[in-house]
Order: sequence, then structure tokens, then C-alpha cells
Amino acid sequence: MPENATHKMTASERRATFGLAGVQGFRMLGLFLILPVFALYAETLPGSTPFLTGLAVGIYGLTQAALQIPFGLLSDRIGRKPVILGGLVLFALGSAIAASADEMWLVIVGRAVQGSGAIAAAVMALAADLTREENRTKAMATIGMMIGVSFMLAMLAGPLLGRLIGVDGIFWLTALLALVGIAIITLVVPTPRHSRVHRDAETVPAMFHRVLHNRELLRLDFGIFSLHVILTALFLAIPVVLRDLGLEPVQHAWVYLPVMLGSVALMLPLVIVGERRGLMKPVFIGAVGCLMIAQLALGLAVHDFWGFIAALTLFFTAVNLLEAALPSLVSKIAPVEAKGTAMGVYSTSQFTGAFIGGVVGGWAHHQFGLAAVFEAGAVAAAIWLLLAFGMRRPGRYASRLVNLGDLADPGGGDIVRRLQGVPGVVEAVVVADEGVAYLKVDRDRLDSMALDEIVARPA
Repeated sequence: MPENATHKMTASERRATFGLAGVQGFRMLGLFLILPVFALYAETLPGSTPFLTGLAVGIYGLTQAALQIPFGLLSDRIGRKPVILGGLVLFALGSAIAASADEMWLVIVGRAVQGSGAIAAAVMALAADLTREENRTKAMATIGMMIGVSFMLAMLAGPLLGRLIGVDGIFWLTALLALVGIAIITLVVPTPRHSRVHRDAETVPAMFHRVLHNRELLRLDFGIFSLHVILTALFLAIPVVLRDLGLEPVQHAWVYLPVMLGSVALMLPLVIVGERRGLMKPVFIGAVGCLMIAQLALGLAVHDFWGFIAALTLFFTAVNLLEAALPSLVSKIAPVEAKGTAMGVYSTSQFTGAFIGGVVGGWAHHQFGLAAVFEAGAVAAAIWLLLAFGMRRPGRYASRLVNLGDLADPGGGDIVRRLQGVPGVVEAVVVADEGVAYLKVDRDRLDSMALDEIVARPA
């Protein structure tokens, strides 16, 4: 093997990984903190309506969806750090606008500016620049895990902070977190010597055609779109229902704590069984079905505290399972050299769903009442369930990226044939000018020794 092909992260790689995970975590924490408190706060603002409340909650998704891929491509031209720093400045500015607002439309403007600081693609590209191929998956997983932790922390901290500093204080705190992110990028995260396009982590425009014509990927894109339509819409209703059930806003945190812990405890065994026993399709479809049932149950239990809590636990169990399963399925299904592009389209679908969820949820509440928000979510989940039945059974595939160094064959044809001949290698693409091979492997059949031998002597 090449002499640098060790699976242990260097100190520089650890600084980059944990620094960028912190930046993404702080940024998403700022976005998530208002979810459990904003619907109640909005009632105090002049000119507020349920529709405008939904627009304020979801508008960040519109600007995020519109700009994240362009900003990622811009980082290829002008550098990762300038794009990330500019995005964090926009995020802080939007937070300050929302914090200073005394009417709903200014909050909406602030949230839109927050979303325009779309740095996710540039962060992933910088992580790829600063980690070697064999450690890149660990770095990406760490960043993704930090976003999940931020969501759960926001559910607990949002109601408490709303009582201590108010929602305007939460927006000011969000601006502060953006400034902390700027300090981390400037002082902690190393600057790469060279930046290049990483097909496993970045959007490549030439790959759009393959990704957008893959039915299985489009099915998953619709799935994450639907999930965030439902999730965003529900946060327009859940705080109001809990308030109407007799809980003070600050007490909502003590509802979310057992619900979140219980949902994770229920979700983890299902994911493990699905992955290890090749049952991911029935587990996935079951989760979408539970999402639909939970929506119906939430609508029926708006006057029953314990029934509402049980339905909420079922809902977040399904949400957490699907949030874990969907990106894994995208990685398994995407063409090996278009994984970054597939994830870019997937993320755009996710943020578009957040915008539509805010708009549709606010409109449904405004026109038909609170229960209509849950009914709309049940309809969205039912449509997704029908589409999910047609998905192919996913294989136990994993992506591998190996560094081949300088190749004697400029086209890489010989090394591709050798890699494709290894048992368990499903797909192999060599990009000779990058000196890397993008592999999709069947974990049950892979002959690791044969693969390692080829990687050690690629020429």
C-alpha cells in the first residue's frame, strides 16, 4: 500500500474534521433553536397570521436550496474559506435582522438572509481537501452526526432559552454562534495547500444528467423532500398543541427529552437489523407507514396529553430512522463517481421541503385549523409510502475511495479492469489525473486482500 495509506487520522485531519463539524453544528443549532418556540412567539408580533408564521419558519429553506450548489461551485473557483466565511457573515446578519424585528415581515427577511449563508457544500469540499481518501468517510460522518446532535439539543434548549432570553435573544445567540464559527474557520481549521474537485463530496455539473435520470435517486429525493415538508409543518402545530394541553412553553423541553431519547432507543435496533440482515427495504417502508400513522394519531390526540406524547414518540422514531437511512441509501444507489452530485441534489430537495412545509403548514392552519396541519402531513406521507413500495431492494454496498498515486496508464484503463475483476467490486471508476479510484463494493463478497494488493501496486 502507499506509505500514507493509514486509517488513523493525523492531528491536522482531526482539527479539520472537528472544527468543521463544530461550524456546521453551531450553524444548524442556530436554525433549529427557534423551531420549538417560534409558533408561540409569532402570535405576539403585529400582523402575524398562521400563514406568515409558516413562511417565516420555512423561508430559510428556499434561499438555502437555491444557493447551496452555486456556493459550492463558487468555492472551487475562489477557495473554500472565503465562501464559508462569507456565508457565516450572511447568517449572522440574518440573525441580527430577525432579532431586531418588531413585525413578522422583518423576521421573514431575516430568516431568508440566514438561509442565504448556504455553506454546507463548501464545508464538505473543505473537509475533502483536508482529509485523505481513506479517512474522508469518517470526516463526513462526524459532520453529519454533529448536525443530528444539534437538532436534538435544540429541541431541549429552545424552550428553556425562550424563557430565559426570549426568541429575540435566541436570534442574537444564533448570530453569536455564527461569529464563533468564523473564529473556528480562521483560527482552528487548516488552510489546504491545494483545492480540487472531489467527486465523492462535491457537485459536478457534468454528473447532473446521470443523477436526475436515476429513478431510484429521484425516489429518495422525493422522500427527503416529503420528510422535511412534514417535519417543518409540524413545528407550526406542536408548540400550540402542548400549550393548549396546559403546558407552559418552558415545560415543553421536558416533553421533548423523553420523546427524543425514546425515539432513538427504538430507532437504533431497527437500523442495525435492517443493515445487517438485508432488511432495509421493509424497515424503510415500515418507517414511512409509521410516519403516516403518527400524523393521523397526532391529529386525533390534540386533546389527549398521553395520546399525543405516544404519537409524538412514534413520529420521531420514524423521523430519526428515515434521516439515518436516506443518505445511506443515496450513497449505495448513486453512480460511484457522482456520489457528491447525488448528495447535492438530495440536500437541495431537503431544504426545498422545509420551505414548502412551512408554507403549506401555515396555509393549512390558517384556512382549516390546527388539525389540518397533521392531516396534510398524513397525505404527504401516504403519497411517499406509495412511491416507496416501488423501490429496489438495496444491496449491502459501501463506497471506497483509494489513492493510486501517479499512474503509468494515463487513461487508467488497465487498473480499472483489474479493480473490476476483484470479487465484490461492483463499480470502479479511475480518474487518472486525480490519481484516485472511486469504488462501490459489496461488503459481503469483497476480497479485501486482492483489492489491497492492486492498490499497493497500481501501475
